[in-house]
Amino acid sequence: MRKMTVFATFVLILLVLNFAIYQKEEHIKNGTSVLLELVPVDPRSLMQGDYMALRFKMARRIYDTLPHIDNKHFWQGTSVKGNDGYVVVTLDKNNVATFDSLYTGNVLKENEMLLQYRIRGGQVKFASNAFFFQEGTASAYNVAKYGEFKVNDNHTLLLVDMYDKNLRKIEVNTTF
Repeated sequence: MRKMTVFATFVLILLVLNFAIYQKEEHIKNGTSVLLELVPVDPRSLMQGDYMALRFKMARRIYDTLPHIDNKHFWQGTSVKGNDGYVVVTLDKNNVATFDSLYTGNVLKENEMLLQYRIRGGQVKFASNAFFFQEGTASAYNVAKYGEFKVNDNHTLLLVDMYDKNLRKIEVNTTF
C-alpha cells in the first residue's frame, strides 16, 4: 500500500510539472510579443554568473505614477504604496511598448494593451528582473536594449529574449 501511495504521488507530481511546462510553452507560442526598454543597471552587478540583472524604463514611469512612501529616490530602494495592477501601453509598429497610464477600468483603444505589474518590496516589477543565458555567452548581451515578453490573454508577461538598439534579436552561437 505504501509503495502505491509513493508511486501515485510521484505520478501526480510529474503530471503537475508537465502541465506547468505545457502552459509556459503555450504562453510562448500564442502570446503577443511586446518589447520593453531597458535602463542601465550598476555595471558592477550587470553580469553575475549566468544571468543579467534587468531594470525596465516603464517600471520607473509606473513608480512615478503611484503614491510614494517617504518620497525617497526610486533607485535607492524606496517604496511605493499600492497593489499589483495593470499598465496601459501603446505598441508601435515594432511592438515596442510605451507607457500610457495605469489601468482604471477604461476601455482600451485599438493599439493599446494591458501589461501586468507587481509591487514587490515597494518596487515595481514585471515578470522577471533577470535574464538567464548559457555560460560563456555573457558578452553577447552587453548590447541589450530591450527585453521581449510574450503576453497572454490574462496580461501576464513571460520574458523570452533580448534585443539590441536596432531591434534585432540577440542571437548567440552556442556551438563549441
